[in-house]
Amino acid sequence: MAKISEMTKHRGFPSGMPGTGIQFTIRRGNPRGVTPIKTLPRRARPGSAEHRVDAAFLHALWHHFGPDPFERGNLDAARLNLLFGREVLPASKEFDPMSYEAMLVINEKLARENFPEAFDDVMEV
Repeated sequence: MAKISEMTKHRGFPSGMPGTGIQFTIRRGNPRGVTPIKTLPRRARPGSAEHRVDAAFLHALWHHFGPDPFERGNLDAARLNLLFGREVLPASKEFDPMSYEAMLVINEKLARENFPEAFDDVMEV
């Protein structure tokens, strides 16, 4: 059996979108290897259900980490990939997309433009 990489578990971070089955975190590392972080095209239009999920994830990121760099840890790669390269950026030039220890940071200016609702104190889902 393959060795599973260690990862930080972000205690208190929401596990997913309530009532949808969409996850924001993973429970354990992938035994087949770390899922890489990469920019994926976002097809969700403002007001769509998928846009609300992206906004809810960004809301959780902002209210958990704020403007400070944060470790990828147990954050779901599929959700990060939809924001990566735009609202979420590598925190350093040494970014390793295949590492649970990779450091990320929220691009606050663009995130506020694309998802203003994510910065409200309370977000209705």
